[in-house]
Amino acid sequence: MIAAVIPLAFLTAGLVALVAGAVVLRSFGPRYRVGRLLATAPRVPIADALRLADGSPRYVAIEGRIDTEEPFDDDAHRPLVYRRTRLEQRRGSKWMTLGDRREAVPFQLREGLDEIGIASDDLDDGLVVVPRESVGTAADIPDHAGDLPRDTPIRLRVLQVSAVEHAIAAGVPRRDGDAIRLEAGLGRPLIMTTLDRPEAMRILAEGRTARPLAAAVLLTAGMVLVTVGFMAAVISVVV
Repeated sequence: MIAAVIPLAFLTAGLVALVAGAVVLRSFGPRYRVGRLLATAPRVPIADALRLADGSPRYVAIEGRIDTEEPFDDDAHRPLVYRRTRLEQRRGSKWMTLGDRREAVPFQLREGLDEIGIASDDLDDGLVVVPRESVGTAADIPDHAGDLPRDTPIRLRVLQVSAVEHAIAAGVPRRDGDAIRLEAGLGRPLIMTTLDRPEAMRILAEGRTARPLAAAVLLTAGMVLVTVGFMAAVISVVV
């Protein structure tokens, strides 16, 4: 009886740890999926991504320099290709969207002589850049706050992409006439970041280290416990 109980105890503890780790990761919402895809999408040169557009759809990652013929300026006269301005109000522990404005021009990622367009209309949770934030109350923006109480916390959040940056993007290369663009597809979002991967992961985790660390510890412990449980079960059967 003891020989049968020990493997079961390890397996049960391992499965509980794995489920708990998965729950912690899921608490990040869409950011968890974006981070996982950014870390695991196979990297290919832009030349290969262009060839993939004429074959079976594949979700891949590319890197290149942002290029456009018609950038627009921000308030500091920096050339941009994309800007998303979101006005949010705080409800409990969450920020809820009051207004969302997007501005974009056609742009590409270039690697040597090869370039591929980016479907900016598909960028949503997959855009990972350092946000520019301004926090106040509804009293600070009476023309936009409607009937909100004057002391309601309000946040203005701006995500923008410069025309002079290097970027990593992940998506499905698709042909549209003579043009080829990287788009969302195969049930996965279009992802783009102007940061290196470790910094992008920090932004996705919102600067928090405790939850990602807890998830990593739980998942590692779960795998170890499940492995030990299987080994103990095999040994108990052999003996």
